[in-house]
Amino acid sequence: MEIEKIADALKALGDPTRLQIVALLNSRDCCVCELVPVFGISQPAISKHLFRLKTAGLVKETRRGQWVFYSLIREQLETIGFSLTHLPDLSYKLKELEQQGLLVQCN
Repeated sequence: MEIEKIADALKALGDPTRLQIVALLNSRDCCVCELVPVFGISQPAISKHLFRLKTAGLVKETRRGQWVFYSLIREQLETIGFSLTHLPDLSYKLKELEQQGLLVQCN
């Protein structure tokens, strides 16, 4: 892998919000609308973070009906030497929202 691509991927991971998004995607695929209440920022802001991760080759999109779900490209993270095992498990944030009835269901 080219050094520039590795640097770009690491820069994308250098933002705390994007790193938290990666941690959430480590537990399951997510739609943008599911991430909005987790971070308390706008849908366009979440989309911008996901676009940055996508252009760095770290996440991919999958369309399910009208929804777009994002998932990690684990092989790419391994290629740059990034270990997902060091990330905290943030899946509790999604569970808390679900218990409060605030988690959007994108089905």
